[in-house]
Amino acid sequence: MPLVTVRLFEGRSLEQKSELAKKLTDAVTASLNVPIDSVEVILDEVPRENWTKAGVQFGVKK
Repeated sequence: MPLVTVRLFEGRSLEQKSELAKKLTDAVTASLNVPIDSVEVILDEVPRENWTKAGVQFGVKK
């Protein structure tokens, strides 16, 4: 069973997340030739203030 995990900032709409999950599932089934019902997708939403790059939090204004 392929499992795809995506970490992203929170705040996307349900429609956007559904579209992403569908496209990821389609890509995995086509690439790996596996049944669609074997593919799982986890969207791990992270608050901006819990994500940093180069030591700077994304949720903090400069």
